[in-house]
Amino acid sequence: MIDINKVYFGYSGRADLYKGIDISLPQGSVYGLLGRNGSGKSTLLYLIAGLLRPRSGRITFMGNDTLRREPLTLGNMFIIPEELSLPKCSFRKYVKRYAAFYPRFSEEMLKAALDEFNMPADVSFSELSMGNRKKAYVCFALATNVSLLLMDEPTNGLDIPSKAQFRRAVARIMSDDRSVIISTHQVRDIDTLLDHLLIIDSGRMLLNASTAEVCSHLAFEECGAGESMPGALYEELSAHGKKVIVPNVDGRETQLDLETLFNAVVSGKVKIEKEADDEEEAKILK
Repeated sequence: MIDINKVYFGYSGRADLYKGIDISLPQGSVYGLLGRNGSGKSTLLYLIAGLLRPRSGRITFMGNDTLRREPLTLGNMFIIPEELSLPKCSFRKYVKRYAAFYPRFSEEMLKAALDEFNMPADVSFSELSMGNRKKAYVCFALATNVSLLLMDEPTNGLDIPSKAQFRRAVARIMSDDRSVIISTHQVRDIDTLLDHLLIIDSGRMLLNASTAEVCSHLAFEECGAGESMPGALYEELSAHGKKVIVPNVDGRETQLDLETLFNAVVSGKVKIEKEADDEEEAKILK
């Protein structure tokens, strides 16, 4: 669905952020794009959307070069930026004006999303708080029914109940022919939504693996602050002792801890790499 081929990109006057990045993302998953501030998360989303031009390389979406910004491509992807700039009009007028650009726009999906967020359809953007403007825009985005939905920090500005509503609304629209890429550093807001993890740092892809693959090779445990766990790949102090990542050698089911995994991967203590063999099995390196 999305193929990023040897892409180089850098902002004017700075060294290249991305230096030959290569990724292929199939359809039908919710991807979590995780990274520290300034690591290139938002940049990657805008490159995928064709809003930024790589210095070299190519990005295609369903076989079409996104940089060409063709109507067929634009009508099948939607991006939610971190900061919204919305017109001073009613939400209903906004929908009437812009829904036509998305051939698969669904009034039924719009109503379901608005109901999930307890949002009225006939309200002016200027009357809404920042959080409610974000919710209204997310409702429109979900209703576009596009094959690719790009979200940059979508839960910023949402209160705790709204974050739960957001997770339910996104889960409801998922299907085998749709993909969502969520860029965030608020991992607890979306951890139950994700099928696949992408962790980047300084323009480098440190992890590209499904959550199932991660959990099949890593176990997430806790122990006392003064204790140690044999074979631990990574440890960090927590309020109740230590959070520990160990190899999952016996197929245990443990709860994926995204924050701990992120810290372990960025620190270089944990990697999951593909071996070039027929079975494409993963290996864990310390």
